Amino acid sequence: MRALLQLLRTGRGWRVGGPAAARLPQAASAGSGPRRAMALYRTEERGQLHSQDYRIFFKNVAGHYISPFHDIPLKVDSKKEENGIPTKKARNDESENLFNMVVEIPRWTNAKMEIATQEPLNPIKQDVKDGKPRFTANIFPYKGYIWNYGALPQTWEDPHQKDKSTNCCGDNDPIDVCEIGSKVLSPGEVIHVKILGILALIDEGETDWKLIAINANDPEASKFHDIDDVRKFKPGYLEATINWLTYYKVPEGKPENKFAFNGEFKNKAFALEIIKSTHECWKAMLMKKCDRGAINCTNVQVCGSPFHCTPEKARSLVESVLTSSSNKESNIDDQVWHFLGK
Repeated sequence: MRALLQLLRTGRGWRVGGPAAARLPQAASAGSGPRRAMALYRTEERGQLHSQDYRIFFKNVAGHYISPFHDIPLKVDSKKEENGIPTKKARNDESENLFNMVVEIPRWTNAKMEIATQEPLNPIKQDVKDGKPRFTANIFPYKGYIWNYGALPQTWEDPHQKDKSTNCCGDNDPIDVCEIGSKVLSPGEVIHVKILGILALIDEGETDWKLIAINANDPEASKFHDIDDVRKFKPGYLEATINWLTYYKVPEGKPENKFAFNGEFKNKAFALEIIKSTHECWKAMLMKKCDRGAINCTNVQVCGSPFHCTPEKARSLVESVLTSSSNKESNIDDQVWHFLGK
């Protein structure tokens, strides 16, 4: 347990490119932007994109396979240097509000990519529906997802624990993030984000929190400190978020989604408490103190966890994954616009 707590306190925040990062020189220039560091995570694609066997695996700077769910720290330690490069000094309150986000779905895309919570080392894969890779429908006037969508590592919405504010249990996943910055990101990127607020989606009776955040490297990030800043500087974005989340499953034949708090966005302070709670649930899961169900907790860097494995074992787990370069699934639904309304 002591080793686990030490990792949680001292884990550094790392940044990585998307799948193409595995083909870039590791010693790329650090650049001049805030907190811009050399890639300390790389990704490795296996299988054919948009097929059921497609996977994005993660590696650390030593080249060892790791889990993006369990091995990437939740918090960014802004006091440390990144790869020998001093980070830009942040205000005290901002340094406490820097988290690592694993990007699953880029803005304007439709493929429903997600961390595979039930597979060893939790690679990113495409969700499957009716035996085919799943694509989210286009709801007029939107094309695909309207944010860069992903999750905070080392968090877990416990399906056996009822949230006191929503009176519903968790959805059995890491907590979701809607990143509202100007850059379109790539699946597998790990970025630093500032949390601005949170929305409580109730999905088929489960609490499915949606964090609102902005990339700390965004040119306008310094203007955003809380949820009201989104209303001020990106007018209409929060309303579009409610609209998108309400209707995105309707083309699949499902009912409109509902929200706790009458669809009210809660502020940063509320969001940070939810993150803290889901992080505690994750720690309990990693230490076998709760029922994890089918969640796979294999990890390489959480040394105090009974699910810890060696880098050699992690490599053998990845090598055992059978992939095929054929049978690519085509999809035309991501070009269809659905016109919904009252």
